[in-house]
This record gives sequence, structure tokens and C-alpha cells, in this order.
Amino acid sequence: MPPTEKPTLPLAGIRVVEFTHMVMGPTCGMVLGDLGAEVIKVEPLAGDNTRKLLGSGAGFFAMFNRNKQSLAVDVKTPRGQEIVHRLLADADVFSENFKSGAMEALGFSAEALQARYPRLICVSHRGFLPGPYEHRTALDEVVQMMGGLAYMTGPEGRPLRAGSSVNDIMGGMFGAIGVLAALVQREQTGRGLAVQSALFENNILLVAQHMMQLAVTGKAAAPMPSRISPWGIYDVFNVAAGEQIFLAVVSDTQWALFCDAFALGDLQADGRLGSNNLRVLARHWLIPLLGERLATRRASEIAAVFEAAGLPYAPITRPEDLFDDPHLRATGGLTPLTLPDGRETLTPLLPLTLAGQRLALRRNPPRLGEHTETILASLGYSAEAISALRTEGVIGPARSQHP
Repeated sequence: MPPTEKPTLPLAGIRVVEFTHMVMGPTCGMVLGDLGAEVIKVEPLAGDNTRKLLGSGAGFFAMFNRNKQSLAVDVKTPRGQEIVHRLLADADVFSENFKSGAMEALGFSAEALQARYPRLICVSHRGFLPGPYEHRTALDEVVQMMGGLAYMTGPEGRPLRAGSSVNDIMGGMFGAIGVLAALVQREQTGRGLAVQSALFENNILLVAQHMMQLAVTGKAAAPMPSRISPWGIYDVFNVAAGEQIFLAVVSDTQWALFCDAFALGDLQADGRLGSNNLRVLARHWLIPLLGERLATRRASEIAAVFEAAGLPYAPITRPEDLFDDPHLRATGGLTPLTLPDGRETLTPLLPLTLAGQRLALRRNPPRLGEHTETILASLGYSAEAISALRTEGVIGPARSQHP
């Protein structure tokens, strides 16, 4: 197991108790855990359902549950609730993302908890903030469809979800931001706050630039595939050997560099292309023409020229290719990780540094109930009491029985 908490991490000494599953809530806990908090994930005896997902959900648990401990307990029983309350007595944050009413039924609503633990910060991750939609069940794809993101992503008439759980991940990040703000305010007031983050409102922030485009120009934004680009050259080009590459030339200085690098003197001298705005107006014939000029070159050759000239470009990369990305490898952006079943892999770290250092992995994603006995012992339960809880079915089987 990686080293335990380092006292230099910003949230060292902060305890987070989380009742979360899927992506949004676990992302919040992952961010707080990466920043040094002690995160205790309370799971049902059968485990977080995310552990068993297939297809595009198979990576959820491994990605969003690092730097956490797992406590498997039946919180529907009085003895299970007693365990949670012992945890909360010394906790700073309670995080959950279950449907409305679930925490209330267990007696763990923000109101009930903060009445009992005034310093506790309660963060809830929802589909919608309070209002007419709050009763609805939301998923990332649901809010992408109703929040304009799918419309903006796909071609005309073909709404298309973004290729990642963008609202779930960002919603969890905003939950963590709210927690950080509440921790700062608690230093001044001595009291915790109730924080809410929501998928739909997060999605609205993502499309707000398009809303503001209408406000500024009086014209509704077109979906991204058919938008009027603000740049003359900002496209994917099909080149030799069936390869593709994204190229961008977004200023007049870059245009001059581009023309020099590819011996396009005739285009550089063409008055119809003398500024970026003119090149935008000429895109209907300029982009096909450049496609013809570049079609015989390999993507790697074009990339080398763009690299040397300091021009923006990008290979068209698949997620699996990123395990071998030279930049990620060289900068420590990927770190070794042991999956709950024992297999070894690499995982991306948070995209930030503190004092020039990446936030390291301290705990691998936990096996179900991996830390149950340790946590209960720290709460004052004797070995006999722990055995009794196991016999009563309040906690899961002994750690040695896990795979």
C-alpha cells in the first residue's frame, strides 16, 4: 500500500465520511482525498454497485475511489447507524449522492446531522438544485440532452452526448469546491454549511458560452460541427496513409509561419486571406484547398513542421493510447495503481501541482470492507464487539475472506 497521509497535504487531518456511488459523489471524495483528507467510504454489505458495472462503466470504481478506505456496514440497522454516528462525531464532512429522501429515511439528512454535529459540513450531489425539476431522476446523459450540450455536440438533427461523464465529474468537483469554501468559512463561524451541487446546473455552466453568444450577437449558436469557426484554420485534416491530424492557425502571425513552413507563398500573397476574419469568410474554399495541399504528407511529418514552427496541432488519439503518452510518462501524470482484484495498471492524477508537485496516490481503490476492522477498532470497538457485529450481519465478512 502507498504511504499514509503526509502532514504537508492541505487537507491532512480532515475526515470525510461519504455515502456515494457512480461518479459524481465519488469524484468529490477523490478530489478531497487527493488533497490529503481521510476519506471513509461507507458501502452496503453487497458493495457499491459501481464495482460490478460493465462496458463504459467498468472503469468508474477504479478511477474515482482512490485515496479512500472502505467500511462495509448495513446502515439500515440501528447498530449500523450507531457506527456511522461514531464516525461523524469526529468528522468534518459528510458527502452523499443518493436520490432525494434516501438520507432522510436513514436519519442522515443535512438538517438532522448539523443539528447533532454543528461543525459538520454536509455536501449533497443531486440531479437538480431545489426547484421544479428536483423530483426528477437525472443522469449525465439526461442533463446533456435537456441542457443543450448534446445539441451543441452533434451534427444538425443528431444530438450526441459528450465522450466522457463531464457533468458527473465536474459536478463532483463543484461539490469539492463548495466543501473547501465551507471549511474556510467554518474557521470564521465555527459552524458547518450545507453544500449542494447538481448535474443540470453544471451542464448549464458548460453551455453558458453559447447562451451568451446569443445575448451578444442576437443569433443562436449552431451545433459545433456546423458552427462558424472564429478561426480561419481550425480543423481535422485527412492526410496520407488514411491518417488524420488536427491543425490550428488562429492569428495572422501564425498564418505567416504556416505559409512559410509549407511553401504556400501564393496563399500568403492572396489578398482574400490577408487577415483571420477574411480567412474565416474564405473557409468554404480554403479548407478543401489546404486539404489537397497536405494530403500527400504523413501526419507525423506535418506534426514535426508544426512543432518546429510553434503552431498548435494535435494527433487524433484514442484513450488507450494515453497510457504510453510521453508527456504524461515524463511528468508523472500517470501513477501505478493496484485494482481491487490485484491487477496492476496506471491511472491519471489530478491535473494540478502544489509547490511543483503532483498529488500522489496514497491508497489504492479499496477492496469491499477492506478497512472495516481497522476503522471500528479506531472507534473503540473491541475485537469481541466487532465479531458480534459480524455475527449479527451488521458488517461484512472478515477482511481475509475478500478476494
